[in-house]
Formats: sequence, C-alpha cells, structure tokens
Amino acid sequence: MDFTLPESALAVQRGVADICSRYDLGYWQRCESDKRWPEEVWAELAKGGWLGLAVPEEYGGGGQGLLELAVATETLSASGAAGGSAFTYVLTPGFGAMTLARHGSARQREELLPRLATGEIETCFALTEPDAGSNALGISTSARRDGDEFVVNGQKIWITGVQRAAWMLLVTRTVPAAEARPRSHGLTVLLVNVPEAVAAGRLSYRPIPKMGANTTPSNTVFIDDLRVPAANVVGEADQGARVLWDILNPERILLAASALGGAEVALRAAVQYAKEREVFGRPIGANQAVAFPLAQVKAKIELARLMLYKAAWLFDERRPCGTEANIAKLTASQAAWEAADHAFQTHGGMAYSLEYPVARLLADARIGRVAPVTEELLLNHLATQVLGLPRSF
Repeated sequence: MDFTLPESALAVQRGVADICSRYDLGYWQRCESDKRWPEEVWAELAKGGWLGLAVPEEYGGGGQGLLELAVATETLSASGAAGGSAFTYVLTPGFGAMTLARHGSARQREELLPRLATGEIETCFALTEPDAGSNALGISTSARRDGDEFVVNGQKIWITGVQRAAWMLLVTRTVPAAEARPRSHGLTVLLVNVPEAVAAGRLSYRPIPKMGANTTPSNTVFIDDLRVPAANVVGEADQGARVLWDILNPERILLAASALGGAEVALRAAVQYAKEREVFGRPIGANQAVAFPLAQVKAKIELARLMLYKAAWLFDERRPCGTEANIAKLTASQAAWEAADHAFQTHGGMAYSLEYPVARLLADARIGRVAPVTEELLLNHLATQVLGLPRSF
C-alpha cells in the first residue's frame, strides 16, 4: 500500500502552485468584493496547460485523471482562492472536459475537447430545479423528441457560470419521473449551445444574489421551447443516469478538494494570527483553548485528504466510488467549516473586519455543508446503503 502521490499529481501540484504563488489573499479578496472572475489566474492556468488535465492527449490535453484534477483544485484553493473561487476550476475541467472525455460522441470529443483543453470555451452544468431540490431523479425539465431534435422546457436553479459558458450540460427528463421504471430511467443529458439559445430567446437566466462565492455567479435558468439537435445527446437518450453519476461523483470529489484547500487557508490564517497576536504578555497561540482546536482541525484535514485521494483513485480505476466520494465530501466540508469557524474565534472581533480574509472563508465554507448535496443526504446514503438501516421514504 503506497500513500505517495504519483509523479503526475506532484507535477500538477508544483505547476499550479507556481502560478498561484503570484496571487495573494488580497487578490482573491478583491475578486470576491468586485464579483469578478479571476481572469489573470485563469489565463495563466490555460497557458500552462493546466485546464486540459483530464482531456486525452489525442485532443491536446494532459491525459490525466480525476486524481490529478483533484490535486489541481486543492492546490488552487489552498493558495488563497478557497472554496468559492476554486469552484471556477470545476466548471470546465470537471463538468465539461472530464464528462465528454468519458461519455461524449466522437464528434463531440473532436469538436469540443481541444477547445476545452486550452480554455477557449467553457462549460456549465444544469441539474438542480426549484421543486426537485436534492431529488435529482425527480426533475421535471422535459425534452420531447421531434424528428432530429428535442424540444426542451423547464427551469433550473443555482446554475453557476452560465454567463461565461459556451456549452451547458443540461439534465432533462425524456420519460416523466412518475412513469420511469426504474426511477433512474428516462434521464437524458443534452449539450446546449448557450449563446445560440440565449440569442434565440429560448434560454434566459437571472443571477441570484449570494452571501459569498461571488467570483462565480449562480443563476436561475429558464428554458422555453428550446430545440436541441439529437446529435447533442451525451451518452444515450433515456440512459443519462450513467452519465449523471460520472458527473456527480467527480463533482463531490472536486468540491471536497476545494473545501480542503479552503480549510488550509483558514487554518494558515488562524495559526499566523495566533503566533503574532499577544495578549497578557504572550501570543494567544500559547493558550491551549486556542491551540488545541486548531490542532484538531489539522487532524481532520489530513483524514479527509486520505479519503479524497482514495475516491479519486477509485474513479480513475473505473471502480465504484460513490460511498468514498460521499465520505470525502462530508468530511472535507466539515473540516472546512471547523477551520473557518475556529479561525474566526482565533481572530476575535477582528474577524468581523473585511481587512482580514476570515469573513470570506466563513461564507465559502458554510455553503459546502449544503451544496451541491446536503450533509443529511450524504449521511442518509451511509445509513441506508452502507449500514443497511431502513429507509425513511
């Protein structure tokens, strides 16, 4: 049993860290305050080839797997981006490139993967709906076959990155949920050309005001009689659940990586302040009431990282990884929240000042406990699917 990261992942870690070393916490704070995409970092990641890690080499990418992508996300987040800003990395390398590399048709791969690898185009992912919420199988956005096209109607919510996306991976129902047997049948994932759909007046979106993660705007999306070529189906019609699981598990793994990086930023800020801030003639970090909670956070970060890397490795090996992905997401999000909360307590009243990064880190960490899936649903999976306890519904 070898716990050493492969050289491919270490190279990613070094390369991404080198770029990020040129951007301090102040840069990320300004991006958040100005609600601005981190253009400079994105451009450097694209130039260095770090956006195409999961794109096969024949399409101009690095030919790497989810483990390397998770390491890149964690490194970006830990550099100071933290969870909210690091989500920029999930939208295209994760949702777009990785999904199409595994499930895209030959035409889709040839047309899109080279441009995704360079960052020329970006993607977003649309699953969640106002009524369905966390019930992914209960969505109602419909796609009706009409000749060589699907006619799509519905509404999505919390769809991040629509403003910059050239393509949207849209999850629809080609068989209504009430008629689907089994419940996972009748899902179809469609590639939607966002600029064309917006120009035609068939797709619109409205930004959602948020308490954090404002480098990546989230939106309510409205779809009205949108026609999508049948050739834009990702995978097979009615069999989209196979594609969906290969989006949701990497999403949980990558967001776990983002959360861990955010936890490292918060812990680092807390430790630095605890060393420098003196009260009653000594640094506050000398007090066990300050030091021990931070030490506990460090232990939880390291434990969550082990599960994160295991889950990513299992995905790359094409082995079942749902339980591991859920545990990684659960533990990493909890570690991020505890790190941010203890960083706040360590800073005392100064944590409330926007001169320090703690408020941003706290907002970023809190969303991880409810999105893209709540802790309660992650625990429900472990209770029913792993422990075999009775289902409540």
